[in-house]
Amino acid sequence: MKAINIKRIYNHKENDGTYHILIDRLWPRGIKKTDLSIDEWNKEIAPSPQLRLWFDHKKERFEEFSKLYIEELKSKKEEVERLRKIAEKQSLTLLYGAKDLEINHAVVLKEFLLNV
Repeated sequence: MKAINIKRIYNHKENDGTYHILIDRLWPRGIKKTDLSIDEWNKEIAPSPQLRLWFDHKKERFEEFSKLYIEELKSKKEEVERLRKIAEKQSLTLLYGAKDLEINHAVVLKEFLLNV
């Protein structure tokens, strides 16, 4: 498998040769679609709206959020497998909008993709 990177969408300025996927269900505030160079916007791989709202990026909920999100990912086998196949062919960058660089769904998704 090639590399799987995660990057905050607001720090993504130019194409670095990797396959870029926005993995948020909501489009990031303050960014025009025409200003962003991405290969796809994958809302389906993002946490469910209910889980996202419950988590609310609270550090004390991250461990439970991670477990619940992994359960959601296990039910999205086709989509997970598709992303893994992309990562086998070329480096993959998962783009997200959360402010916290360590407590977000991209961290969980990356680990899940690497360990499935």
